[in-house]
Amino acid sequence: MNAEGSARGEAIRRHAIVTGGASGLGAASAVRLRAAGMRVTTVDVVGPCDVHLDITDDHAVAAALEHLPPVDVLVNSAGVVGPNLPLVQTTPDQWRAVFDVNVLGTVLMMRACIPGMVERAWGRVINLASIAGKDGNPQLSVYSASKAAVIALTKAAGKELATTGVLVNAIAPAVIATPMNATTGADVLAHITSLIPMRRVGRPEEVAELVSWLASDAVSFSTGAIYDISGGRATY
Repeated sequence: MNAEGSARGEAIRRHAIVTGGASGLGAASAVRLRAAGMRVTTVDVVGPCDVHLDITDDHAVAAALEHLPPVDVLVNSAGVVGPNLPLVQTTPDQWRAVFDVNVLGTVLMMRACIPGMVERAWGRVINLASIAGKDGNPQLSVYSASKAAVIALTKAAGKELATTGVLVNAIAPAVIATPMNATTGADVLAHITSLIPMRRVGRPEEVAELVSWLASDAVSFSTGAIYDISGGRATY
């Protein structure tokens, strides 16, 4: 390929931002998207990533995006589990902390990236929800409620943007072997794993395959949808 052809190929190379990209599902998604030929920027609050960013800070989000190429694909993978406690033992501060990351952080990234996607008439937003947002997990009321909010957010935004060329979908995994689950109580993990007919936890690379597909041109008539990857646990 000559220099002109190479430049043209680089010009159409799509750019993806992956939040929570330092580890877990975010890191696995970044690897898979790069393998698919995308330019990927990983962001996280700590750890090995391209940009350190607090996604709950709208000013920081805006400032970070000013220094990055236009965003074609947004993968909202950043999240926290929060307390493993009965509902009545949780505190307002714990609810705020989890919703700030899982819901507000997702909203702020979408608000920052979607206008450019709409302007270019092409975009993909993939939000990482959870099967807990559908079923609810005992002792994880805060996390479950936050992921239910992500599901509703995805459905609402998908409808709003349905004629723009920007597709908004979510993935609802069952328990996946990631560092995020390292602090989940053994009894809680045992319970939610027992609900999976395949009798095992999922692997990050399995979720990353679904992320890659949703980020591609192969998906053209699906928006506001929730894709379960649960080893058979999902019932609706």
